Amino acid sequence: MFIKKDDKRFDEKLIQTSQQGSLISIWVDRQTGVNYLYTWSAQGCALTPLLDENGKVLVDQIGAN
Repeated sequence: MFIKKDDKRFDEKLIQTSQQGSLISIWVDRQTGVNYLYTWSAQGCALTPLLDENGKVLVDQIGAN
């Protein structure tokens, strides 16, 4: 299976940086609508599904953008 160069799987929904150089962003899977919280700093990085106030995975409607 080949992926076209402009067929992105994820969209960045929000990006925040701090003065210390760390990064926080929210990525949305374009196929499933699942939102992921991504954090990066000099010490490492982490990726986890973003949860709503009830503890359920936050999912956007596909094609809602």
